[in-house]
Amino acid sequence: MEEYKENIQDKGDNVKLSSKPEGDDMVRSNIGEPVPQVSSTRGEFSDPVYKEIALANGHINRMNKDELRSKLAECKLDTRGVKDVMKKRLKNYYKKQKLSLMQSVTEGGPTDAYYDFICVVDFEATCEQDNPLDFTHEIIEFPMEDSFQEYVRPEVNTQLSEFCIKLTGITQKMVDEADTFPNVLKRVVLWLQEKELGTKYKYAILTDGSWDMSKFMNTQCRLSRLRYPQFAKKWINIKKFYGNFYKVPRTQTKLSSMLEKLGLQYEGRPHSGLDDSRNIARIALRMLQDGCQLRINERMHEGQLRTVPSSAPVEGAPPPRTPCSRD
Repeated sequence: MEEYKENIQDKGDNVKLSSKPEGDDMVRSNIGEPVPQVSSTRGEFSDPVYKEIALANGHINRMNKDELRSKLAECKLDTRGVKDVMKKRLKNYYKKQKLSLMQSVTEGGPTDAYYDFICVVDFEATCEQDNPLDFTHEIIEFPMEDSFQEYVRPEVNTQLSEFCIKLTGITQKMVDEADTFPNVLKRVVLWLQEKELGTKYKYAILTDGSWDMSKFMNTQCRLSRLRYPQFAKKWINIKKFYGNFYKVPRTQTKLSSMLEKLGLQYEGRPHSGLDDSRNIARIALRMLQDGCQLRINERMHEGQLRTVPSSAPVEGAPPPRTPCSRD
């Protein structure tokens, strides 16, 4: 449903944007050692190491694709992706190596740019082909990567459109036999609690864009007479990080485009919430390996979508609790 979400958003809405404990259930976000956080004062940037980094970057910029692949292989790094992605990967590798020599990472050091776990969520919702502005989108699939997936029975538009069935692969029988959203959400909370997220482990929710939380979750909680869950009020929008990190325009941050530029192929059925979330997780893992520090960058506040500035303290999602009724 990723491209369809883009189409919905382009037509306008009332959301305003302001300035694994076990197995492989979730994206393990602290891949490798964290990059030392060096103060950006002029005095410290005068250290010769920064000149070495600049020289290395210049050399990398002059490399062709074959030279980049050769050097990445020599450094035992992933050799897939377009030229700009390979450049970014190699630059981050050399930067990390140089800074590690200048400043060793000690216990208690600045490691809070990483979460213990990142939970990828990608909802599927009721939809129509012509995308009318007054159509009420209800969540019909609630996946969290490999370990949690439930279908949800809609209560407003109970009959799925042929377009929705064809797009998502979710049949009328699947939703007719499913539970309602409040009960599914209770089991989501229980699943998160069993993983000790927010208590023993620091975690964050990650989505492919703003739409899942700011529109689908927000609308669904209103329809189900539930207060918006606290654990889902802040999340990582991977589209924004991908565009900023790899320096690509918004038009190149669709799921298929992000995978392609990283040299990856989509695995599974497109527009399946579970398969989409798995592929989003693969992108997140690759970005972490390339040196991107994923952190919460969006939140809901008083029913509106807001950005979380990079200067804000790094926070994890709170311990999950079942939201109260609005009644």
